[in-house]
Amino acid sequence: MKNNVTEFILLGLTQDPVKKKIIFVIFLVFYTATMFGNLLIIFTIKTSPSLGSPMYFFLSYLSFADFCFSSNTAPKLIVDSLAKKQTISFNDCMTQLVGTHFFGCMEVLILVVMAYDRYVAICKPLYYTVIMNQKTCGNLVMVALMGSFLHSFSQIFIAMSLPFCGPNVIDHYFCDLQPLLKLACTDTYVIKLLVLFNSGIVCMASFAILMTSYIVILYSLRNHSAEGKRKALSTCTTHIIVVIIFFVPCIFIYSRPPINFPVDKLVSVFYTIGTPLLNPLIYTLRNAEVKNAMKKLFSKRTS
Repeated sequence: MKNNVTEFILLGLTQDPVKKKIIFVIFLVFYTATMFGNLLIIFTIKTSPSLGSPMYFFLSYLSFADFCFSSNTAPKLIVDSLAKKQTISFNDCMTQLVGTHFFGCMEVLILVVMAYDRYVAICKPLYYTVIMNQKTCGNLVMVALMGSFLHSFSQIFIAMSLPFCGPNVIDHYFCDLQPLLKLACTDTYVIKLLVLFNSGIVCMASFAILMTSYIVILYSLRNHSAEGKRKALSTCTTHIIVVIIFFVPCIFIYSRPPINFPVDKLVSVFYTIGTPLLNPLIYTLRNAEVKNAMKKLFSKRTS
């Protein structure tokens, strides 16, 4: 079937002019803080010799994924909150779809890699430097990037195969497969099942792996010293908080039957814009090494 749609109209979070101005201010502040926080973490890790361990190597990639993930949706939402007509071209919509799933999946897989790093560090401390060498860390990041590419490619393949011949109004603030499927001029039941299987499996399987790994880690801490338990619990608690605040809304959106709820847009805001802002705050406020490295960095710049 021929595709007659060249652009889509995004309804955004609200059509109320006053609320749109409030959204502009709030999300401009959020996005600015997200950019600053994640870029600061990346710069601090890359320039601080004390943060040369694999954990911080992976954290820099998590911050990179957060920065790109937020940049894929937040700027458009901010600009559209002041625009009279909130439109996005078909090609830009497909690009946004790819970016959302590539960087979202990248964040998921980097979190899994970070959990594996903590498992080796706590459960196999004598072999940690042997197992988590520089080559292994680089290969794990490459696997995460390849997995993200395959996931996002499957999403855009589905989207590009959909025929759009009539309505072009998306009841969302960014392009995603669920709202796009509502506009397709064909029966999308089987496609919805494929999307549910694709994104749902990524979310549910990754969450299950992460929770299982942290349960094993916490169980293994029973034989550690009090100081060792304190340090390990501090690190694991940080990671578990990040996992929960990202995966709970992600699972709600992508791991349920293809039914749309009014609250979906607000939940999407939390994991596309909120989580990339919270991650740097959690990792800096709960991590003494990162805070000390930042203090040294600022003192050097000041002197």
